[in-house]
Parts: sequence; C-alpha cells; structure tokens
Amino acid sequence: MTPVPLLRVLDLTDDLAANAVRLLVGLGADVIRVRTDTAAPPTPPDALHWYAGTRTLTVPDAELDRVVGDLVADADVVLESGPVGDLRTLDLRKTDPEAWDHVAHVVVTPFGLTGPRRDWLADGSVAAAAGGMTWLGGRPGEAPTPPPRGQATQLAGSHAAIAALLAVIARRRTGRGQLAEVSVQEAVAATLETGAIAWIHAGTVPGRTGGVYGHVAHRVFPTADGYVAGGYSGPDRMWSDLLAWLDETGEAADLTDEVWRDPVHRWRHRPHVDEVVTAWTLRRTTAEIAGEARRRALPWAEVAAPADLVANPQLRDRDFFLQISTPEGNVVDAGFPYESPGRPRPVRLAAPEAVRTDARWRVADTPAGLPPRMRRANGGALAGLRVLDLTWVLAGPYVTRALGDHGADIVKVESAHRQDPTRFAPSMRLRPGAGSEESGYFLNFNRNKRSLALNLRSAEGPQLLRRLAAEVDVVVENFSPGTLAKWGLDFEQLHRLNPDAVLVSMSGVGATGPWRSAVTFADTLAGWSGLTHATGGAEGIPQGLTFGLGDMVAANAAVVAVLDSVLRGGGRHVDLSQLEAMAAHLGTAVLDAAVPAVADDRLGPFVLRAPGDDRWLSVGRVSPEQLASVADGTDPVRRLEEYVAATDADQAAAHLQAHGIPAYPVRDGRDLVERDPQLAARGFYPALNHPLAGDVRVEGVVHHLTDTPPRLDRPAPLLGEHTEELLSELLGLTTQEIADLRDRGVLS
Repeated sequence: MTPVPLLRVLDLTDDLAANAVRLLVGLGADVIRVRTDTAAPPTPPDALHWYAGTRTLTVPDAELDRVVGDLVADADVVLESGPVGDLRTLDLRKTDPEAWDHVAHVVVTPFGLTGPRRDWLADGSVAAAAGGMTWLGGRPGEAPTPPPRGQATQLAGSHAAIAALLAVIARRRTGRGQLAEVSVQEAVAATLETGAIAWIHAGTVPGRTGGVYGHVAHRVFPTADGYVAGGYSGPDRMWSDLLAWLDETGEAADLTDEVWRDPVHRWRHRPHVDEVVTAWTLRRTTAEIAGEARRRALPWAEVAAPADLVANPQLRDRDFFLQISTPEGNVVDAGFPYESPGRPRPVRLAAPEAVRTDARWRVADTPAGLPPRMRRANGGALAGLRVLDLTWVLAGPYVTRALGDHGADIVKVESAHRQDPTRFAPSMRLRPGAGSEESGYFLNFNRNKRSLALNLRSAEGPQLLRRLAAEVDVVVENFSPGTLAKWGLDFEQLHRLNPDAVLVSMSGVGATGPWRSAVTFADTLAGWSGLTHATGGAEGIPQGLTFGLGDMVAANAAVVAVLDSVLRGGGRHVDLSQLEAMAAHLGTAVLDAAVPAVADDRLGPFVLRAPGDDRWLSVGRVSPEQLASVADGTDPVRRLEEYVAATDADQAAAHLQAHGIPAYPVRDGRDLVERDPQLAARGFYPALNHPLAGDVRVEGVVHHLTDTPPRLDRPAPLLGEHTEELLSELLGLTTQEIADLRDRGVLS
C-alpha cells in the first residue's frame, strides 16, 4: 500500500539540490518534477538515484511559468536550484506574492542570493574548493583533492531539505510560508570540522596529510589484499587491546616497552608506531583484520568498494537497500539515511514517471499538531521545542547545534565524569593554553545550548535524567546501543514516561543487526561505507578524509529525522545508523555497475597551481568550446594551466566566471575566515562573546529563512553553567534541594 504523503513538493532543481528531492522522497513526499524540453535530461544512473519515486512533467519553456503557477496553489514545498540568473520562481513569487504565501519556498544557489559573488557559477567540484573541503584532501606538496562523489552538492541538498522542513514547521505555527535560501559554499564551509576553526582558535592552517589525521591516531593501512581503516586513539583500551593483539602474534616489536604506555610519547613518535602496525597489517587480509577487530570491539574496518556494499551483512539485515523498478527490471541502489514512517523499509520505488500537464497532487496526510510549547512560542522556526541533548564528540552536537540555531531550547547534559573529548581532550582545544572551558571544538559545536552537569555514574543521576526526559519533546543521543537502557531510558521506558517524546539514537551502525556492537570512529564508518575507497583516485590507493565529514553527514540526516518527527507528531524512536547515512551519501556509486552511464565530452574538473605559496584554482567541468573561448590554440588545457600559473587565483576566477566558466580559488581555513569576500559580505563567521575566551568567531548558519530567521546569540556554555536554572525551571527543585544534590556528587 502506498503511504499517504505528508508533503507535496514541486521540484525545479538541478544537481545542486538533487539530494533534497531524494531525501524528501525518502520521507514519503509526493514530488512532481517540472523541467523544460530544452533542459538536458539526467543520465540513467542520475535519473534513478536522485529522482526514483517522482513524477516528471516536461513542458515547453514558454509554458513553465503557467504550469508552476497551477501546481503551486496546492504545493507545500517548492524547491529550485541553480545560478541566481537562471532561477524562475523568485520572479513568480514577486509577481504574485499571495499565491506563494503558503509555500515553503527554498532556493539553492552556488553562493547565495546576496554578496559580491552572488552571480558566480559553481558545480560540485568548484563549491568544494570555495567552501574549504578541497584544501584538506591530497598529499603534501601535491594538488588539493576534493572529496569524491559530489559531497558538496549532496551537503547542499541535505541543507535544502532541512530548510524546507523548517519552513513547513514554522508555517504550522504562523499560518504563513516563507522563502529560504541555501548557499552551496556555506553548506560546505559549515561541514569542515577543522580548517576554519583551527585558524580561529590557533592561528594555524591544517595542511594536506595524505590521509593521516591531525588529532587522532587513525588512518588507512595497507593489508595483504587491500586496505583497512583504523587506529589506536580514544580510551586507553583501544591501545592496550591492539597492543595485546600484536603481542599475541609476536609482532609488537618494541611497543611493549614501558615507555609506550605513555599516550603523549606514542603521539610524539606516531610514525614509528604506524610503521610497526603497517608491518602487521601487511601480513594479514582485510577480512581477517576487520572481522577479528569487531570481535575484540576495536575500531578497525574494511575499506570496501561501493560495489561491495550490497553484500554487507549489517546493511542487508537492516533492509537498507532500495529496490527500483525499471522497464528493464529491478536494480539495487543505496537506500535512505534512516527509516521514515512515510517510507517504511524495505523500500521499493518506481523509476521516474512521465506525466502530462494535467497531473495533480496526491491527497496529503493531515499531520498532528505541534507540541504545545511550540504553538505558543514566537521566534525561530523551532521556538518552543525542548530538546534533551545527550550527545558528545561531533555528530550529535552538530544535530543539536542546528536545532538550537533555529530556536529550540537545547538542554545539554554533560559531566566531568564522562568527558567529552571536544571539551577535555587537549588536541581538540586548539587554543594555546586553553582549558576545558575554552576548547575550540566545543565552542564551535555547542553554541545556543544550556549546560546541565549531571553525574550519570552516581546512584541518583539516572533518576534525575528520567525526570528531565519527561519534560522535553525530543531526546538526541549518540552512545553505543544499550547505554540508555542502563539508565532506564531506552525508548520503551521513555515512552512510558513521555508518550509524545521523540528519541533519536545515532549509533555507529544501528541498534540492530549482526554488527550492532561494533566500535566505530569516523574513519571506520567511512571505510565500510565506500567513501574511503572512492578517495583512491587514478592510483587506486585510498587516503580517506582527514576531517569528520561522515559525522556531519549523519548529523544532517538526524536533523531531517527530528523535523520529520515533529511534523508527524507523537512518540517515535529513530534508530539512525551513521554507516547508513554515509552509504546514502555516495551518489550513484552503488548503481554505476548495473546502470550504464552516458559519455560526457566535457573537460575537467581541474585544480591548477596559481602564483603564491601553495595557492590553487578550481575550475569546473566545461565543454571544449567553452574552454576554447578563454584558452585558444591547439592545446587549450595547457593554455589554461599557463594562464592560471601566471595570474592571481581570484583574478583568474573572475576572468573565467566572466566567460561562463565555473571557477574559484581553493580556500584554506584562513581564507574562509579572513579573505573570502563572499563569506565576509554574508557574515558567515559571526563572533559570540564567551565569558572566558572573549569574542570568538563560529561557523554561521546555512539555512536562511526570511520570516523566522536563525539566531546565534548564546556562546557555548561553561560546564554546568545552567544546572540550577534548568533544575528549577524544568523540575521545580528548590535551591536547597539542588545544593543537596551537589553535596552528594550528583551534579558534577
């Protein structure tokens, strides 16, 4: 039985926001895609991956405005993407604003609707360079390398879906639709983990390392028949258990000496440790290491090819894969990042269906009302939503950061007894001489939150946590499966306490399946997902990524899950696997072997050396004719290289943009914060005043809503800064009761 759609989505996107369409289809939306008969059709893999489950209406260009006008009357969401000069819906909105007053209208452009470079062009490779991701990829001394598989545009699409859901939620409260805009450059810059914040807090620019992480001892290691991703950072057990494994096989070399027990010594002499570990991995197969590591609960994983994902037992057990019916038969594709009630697993979709101009919307579901506090609130799109934040490190805090930026009240539970590395680990503080209250990572990922210090290892801590859970609308956690149950707060228990609460769990591979107890880091998840394999390039030697892209990919999926749940109403458990979120972020990689691509005669993309120390220019894919217009001669690619090598990168980019060729300097962290005129004009790095660190810049917000704009007005909290305030406000505890809890060690 076909689920009743929650949303009706009018789609006018290009590849900048195709992932938004896919995500909304994954929620069960009814999507009508309108395109002109002069637009180039998507390739077969693109059509199936991005647009399966949609209906496509092809019209003459002269008829487009009329058709859109007919469909917008009953649409909930309108999505459009592309260069600013090509957008059609903005003019339609201006012409008849009343007709658009009810719609969540989202536009995605390369650089935003404002700023000196608003009209510049960018494809995914250029946007990755403009937002700082390309700079972090590759080997020292060589050209920077963008992440594979269109990560920049997929991020932009995720943020567009989030913007659409935010606007729909706000409309439920205010009765009005609104315009929301997303810049692909900003979507990338907000997803770096490091880079910009390293410059903000330490005045350093992380360089390319060939896949060696700068703050954790993890990397890709070669094996006898392939590669594994893993390492020995984290709790002491990660080192001691790995060392015991090496010692059992007689291959620990000198690492059993007493001096190597000191983590500081290990870090300083990491090349030697990696040399010993590499000699060990080379004597074993990939499957042997990864399988035994799972048994030993160590964070090591296969570097799997995307084509191998369909055999992954964890993904298969959880019905992750999508079946798409085509005239030639069924094909298997990567599934959606989590299971929505609007599209229960196993998911089967049809190839895009061509429809006529008399197509009409399917009947939409009538969702439940918003939580009472939201109905009474004023402010951002999520004003009145109360969230219990039980997350730590990166993926979870990125989720609650996004919710807080749009007005949700984030109650962050933390403790000195369970130390969040982003607050307590010296390598993640970034600021010279900084203590745990001034950590650069923590300050960036935890603004707009209130901190409650609660010792969950105390006898009374879990009881207090359960009382807090009864007073919120959403609980977000990213612990290992089973942790909440120890505190009496798994979903069954939460539902008894608070029947309308939503629980979002963000474990590494999910709460069910044969690998559910696997210990994961960002690099192990990237290895299993196929992303690390795709970094191999022409040489086929995968490097992986040296920043936590997967954390932010999973976080975006979790934000979508929260907003989907708020719209639907009622209690619900979202079991979100970070592995599935990453595997869903590979574009057509899983389909490519089964669905032939169409030959593309365009040239590029290129990353070309420019004058200066390690300066580079990214040039997007162009037709031979376009390239010849700026680099004539028998070898236009060489002429382009020579031109860029002799021209300032910003000047060269402006020259190429004037000829309709997407180009942008490859930005590093300092460039993003201090030198990029577009980000500066849009105020992407605002400063928040922290009581100890002073005025500190943070990454800006990606979703710009006109009627319910986001706000960054609260710096990251001190540990337990709001404990008394929250316990009084939420639980009605008196000053004396709170003091007694402190004396008993419950609040610390």
